[in-house]
Amino acid sequence: MGLKCGIVGLPNVGKSTLFNCLSNAKAQAANFPFCTIEPNVGTITVPDERLKALENLVKPQRTVPTTIEIVDIAGLVKGASKGEGLGNQFLGNIRECDAIIHVLRCFEDGNVVHVDGSVDPVRDKEIIDMELQLKDLEILSKRIDKVKKQAAVGEKEAKKQFDIFEKYRVHLEAGKSARSAPVDEKERELVHDLYLLTDKPVMYVCNVDESSVTTGNEHTKAVEAAVPDENTQVLILGVGIEADIASLETYDERQMFLDDLGLETPGVNRLIKSAYDLLKLRTYFTAGEKEVKAWTIQDGMKAPQAAGVIHTDFEKGFIRAEVIGYNDYVELKSEAAAKEAGKLQIEGKEYVVKDGDIMHFRFNV
Repeated sequence: MGLKCGIVGLPNVGKSTLFNCLSNAKAQAANFPFCTIEPNVGTITVPDERLKALENLVKPQRTVPTTIEIVDIAGLVKGASKGEGLGNQFLGNIRECDAIIHVLRCFEDGNVVHVDGSVDPVRDKEIIDMELQLKDLEILSKRIDKVKKQAAVGEKEAKKQFDIFEKYRVHLEAGKSARSAPVDEKERELVHDLYLLTDKPVMYVCNVDESSVTTGNEHTKAVEAAVPDENTQVLILGVGIEADIASLETYDERQMFLDDLGLETPGVNRLIKSAYDLLKLRTYFTAGEKEVKAWTIQDGMKAPQAAGVIHTDFEKGFIRAEVIGYNDYVELKSEAAAKEAGKLQIEGKEYVVKDGDIMHFRFNV
């Protein structure tokens, strides 16, 4: 199951520097607008201490982590919804992403030009929000016109859709994003095929200087105060510091650097894990002599669907799953010991896979 996150933000907020930290690809991090014109794409591994623990126990020939695709999307300006700057490209690229990582400048530095002349992350957030909301309104208006005609001739489903679309229209026109619209899950499903830009899960990354990396500052507090209704996450990150950490050669050097700053782990690791949680993704493992591998699934997925992530035949011919909980596996140190202790469970089609499960699937096609 692939995951694609788009990094967005106004020009010169630290998007490309963050992208470089997250991936091995090196986007041009220049101090002028639109240095990222074509989206840079990087595939990064999801840090997971459990995978390392399983590797140490099983000692496989290879270990395969799960991955996320990160896209560095060109900066936009006011008027992007009408095609200003690189607006049309920006909006097209963001539509293809599963989630949005919105980078906000929360640091003062006279040497780094701000496209609007001053540092105000809430204003910057609202600029991008407004451009995305305007594009969503354009998409929604076209669909409303269509279902309105169908509802007028008595189509019940069209009337139902019209009422829900109107809810969204009023919400967007009030300057609010679709993700916070006052609708239930069934109503939300009816607009899913519109792929509204502001309905995508979003995480705000507050890019701060070194002095604010552990405590935040007045700018980060303003961002947190501005997003209580969005069901989102706000992450404080020193992108410049992350670039310094990424440039260090050894693990020990990086750890010393983190200790000096009072940090436990690199911010990019926290960001990747937060993106995973944002999309309600979970991980299960397969573990054998040839390979220990992490697999990404949606939270709440049942065993046959989880098996289908490996191969569609596994789902079609699913018979049963053999499951060991992660904690049991690590405590007992092997599959054989877990089986002997009665910790290997045989589960059927209705089993909901838990985060960290170690699984074998039996199937017949």
